[in-house]
Amino acid sequence: MRRSITLGLAAATAVAALGLPALATAANAAPASASSASAPHHDDWDYDGWWGTYWSSNHLAKAKGYVDVNYDDEESNRVHITGKLYDNDNRTYNHGGKCAYIKFRVSSWDDDEDDWSSSYKSYKYCGAGGYKPINFWRYDVAQVQAKVCQIGLYSNQPVKCGYWRDIYNAYDEDFGYDA
Repeated sequence: MRRSITLGLAAATAVAALGLPALATAANAAPASASSASAPHHDDWDYDGWWGTYWSSNHLAKAKGYVDVNYDDEESNRVHITGKLYDNDNRTYNHGGKCAYIKFRVSSWDDDEDDWSSSYKSYKYCGAGGYKPINFWRYDVAQVQAKVCQIGLYSNQPVKCGYWRDIYNAYDEDFGYDA
């Protein structure tokens, strides 16, 4: 706080003593710094933000959360996905009630865009009105997507799935990665 006040007073004093035109001339004559012309630093690619709310096709399951992507190098990162999976199906299992289900898929830097890994991370929650926390890490990831569905209490087959939705996609300029 003290430093910013001191710098602010010094700048105000310089403007008053030299006049505004002199300050503008000095600024125009200053050489461009070497760092402004350099390539983006890996910290520039870091990303964090909210994802969701994503729904099953019948709106009886939903998920939302947060993604945090930290780059170590151009194609080396840590992706942390957190969130909540909600079961909104109040029907009993005898009356067709189902559990909430979400699955995540990833594409690594070694693969082409939209070339998804064969392994999925998934969560299942049975308990209308509540939620299950989502929390996992993946490394060296270019893309992450999620799909929310419903699934039977003892089933392995999801039903009533929504669409695959982007959580993070380094190939999309909206997420700030620019190699």
